[in-house]
Amino acid sequence: MQARLLAVPGVLLVALAAAMWGTDPILRKPLGATTTATTIVFGEHVILVLLTLPLLLPSLRALLKAGPRYVAAGIAIGAGASAIATILFTEALFNGDFITPVVLQKVQPLIAIAAAAFVLGERPRPRYAWFLLPALPGFWLVNQPHPLDPQAKGLIPIVQALGAAALWALGTVLGRYLGRKLEFQHILTVRFFFGLIASAILLPIMGAPAYAGLHDSLWIAYLAVVTGLLALGLYYFGLKRTPAVLASLAELTYPAIAVIAGIWAYNSHLRWSQWVGVVMIIGVVSLLPVQRRRAIVALPQAAPSPA
Repeated sequence: MQARLLAVPGVLLVALAAAMWGTDPILRKPLGATTTATTIVFGEHVILVLLTLPLLLPSLRALLKAGPRYVAAGIAIGAGASAIATILFTEALFNGDFITPVVLQKVQPLIAIAAAAFVLGERPRPRYAWFLLPALPGFWLVNQPHPLDPQAKGLIPIVQALGAAALWALGTVLGRYLGRKLEFQHILTVRFFFGLIASAILLPIMGAPAYAGLHDSLWIAYLAVVTGLLALGLYYFGLKRTPAVLASLAELTYPAIAVIAGIWAYNSHLRWSQWVGVVMIIGVVSLLPVQRRRAIVALPQAAPSPA
């Protein structure tokens, strides 16, 4: 299986994982009627840690052996990208409309560009603009039925969604950083472990219960296994062979799929401008594997720091 995945360009695996995440919001948003965002995220991490428990000690040993900077990066990915970002995004879904939190995820490549240059020494060549420039308008067209009259309801969900986007972008960069010395399964396990610790700490702070009830727990288990373990497994396997800048751009398949799935779930229809956006996105993601090695140039060696 691993040999077959190695034959697939890493950037396509990242895009596929992001597409799997695209089904997450339509399943996550209805849970807001009966449970809290922190409870959901804590429940997901309990299941994820149980599923990866045999890998926990080897993963922690590998992380400690890699050095203090890698330990800091692992904690940041788990606490920030896995726990806090997911709570923020879930809260944004609960507090506002379905579309706005998903739309705002398109800022991730902009944050990843700066972070990748600082942490990894990855600097996009000028030709990267030929991917970024059509991708962002494409997502705007998909996410906004009336692109010249955009709708964004409420300041709080906007701030929450932007916070999640920033943490997920940093998670992409730090995941690529960890991939220099850790295997993808170790990164995955470390992310879930520190995410569980962070979400457990947040339970009493947010006044949230640890258990969501049987019905909601079944959906939480589905989210943990499908959009969590399986999707993130593909993601980190592909990320080891993909520059963080291109990976963040490939991740934009997530908001595209999320909006299309959401429109289908709520019995709506895409307008012609949204279909134009879909075509633009598919075109960009399809061309990424061809250009993945020529779109990035390494900066002069400097001691990169994730801290």
